[in-house]
Amino acid sequence: MTKEQVLEKLKFDVELRGLSKHTQDEYYTKCKIFQNHFDKPATELYEKDIREFLHYLTTEKKLTSGSVNSYNSGLRFLYGATLDTNLNCKQIPRHRRNRKFPNILTKDEIQSLFNACDNLRDKSILMTLYGAGLRLNEVSCLKVSDIDSKKMQLFIRNGKGSKDRYALLSQDNLEILRDYWKEYHPKEWLFYSRNNTGTHINSRSVQNMFHKYIKKANITKPVTVHCVRHSFATHLLESGTSIFHIKQLLGHSDISSTCFYLHMINIESLNVKSPLDMLKKSAKKTHKNND
Repeated sequence: MTKEQVLEKLKFDVELRGLSKHTQDEYYTKCKIFQNHFDKPATELYEKDIREFLHYLTTEKKLTSGSVNSYNSGLRFLYGATLDTNLNCKQIPRHRRNRKFPNILTKDEIQSLFNACDNLRDKSILMTLYGAGLRLNEVSCLKVSDIDSKKMQLFIRNGKGSKDRYALLSQDNLEILRDYWKEYHPKEWLFYSRNNTGTHINSRSVQNMFHKYIKKANITKPVTVHCVRHSFATHLLESGTSIFHIKQLLGHSDISSTCFYLHMINIESLNVKSPLDMLKKSAKKTHKNND
């Protein structure tokens, strides 16, 4: 098989299994890069080549553990499903992920981000991202028909894992979306591309817009669009919202994913005293009684 034939067969297999569009693109791209690295089709490459490639990504390209693992997953699918080859997975181990706390925007920083917006469209996108705790592609692909003002919810179709769900629609979010609709009159997609292609805004455009206003708002901490979603979850927890309700709003399959935010709560917001302080008070009382 040629490199192109391998990729065509891979494309067929990921479509056959109904994997998400994101996963399809990821597997295709990763396997293409793997083949181009050796300038050989995958049918002529074996476990030792996979090991060498993953080591190269780690030591020379300096990719994160998550990125290396995404290559690992794509190659395992390529060989296991497309090429029907049994791999010794112990020879191509995944990286152990050291999950670090992401940077969180404070409520004041979120407000300054909104205030920095110089047009209604951009402000509507950012407020929807934060107000509903959406992922980047979820806000990009919203349709006008996804807004349910009676039930105060947004319909999120084909989210992560190809799952549909409902997200929160706040009153402030609804009001700015109404103002936005009156000015822009969107038809199918809520946020259209400015390139007049008739399709929705792409993720890259939202990222560029976000970083433009981060800079304009003089926010110096390193943040990404996804940090807005992290901020949404953390602020809800700090306000006393149940972790189970947040799990549903974020669309997490496993509660352990949501519980990660418990580690990010501002300690002051818990209003909890250390047992040491209680121990001191108890000791003082005992000391006075002895006197």
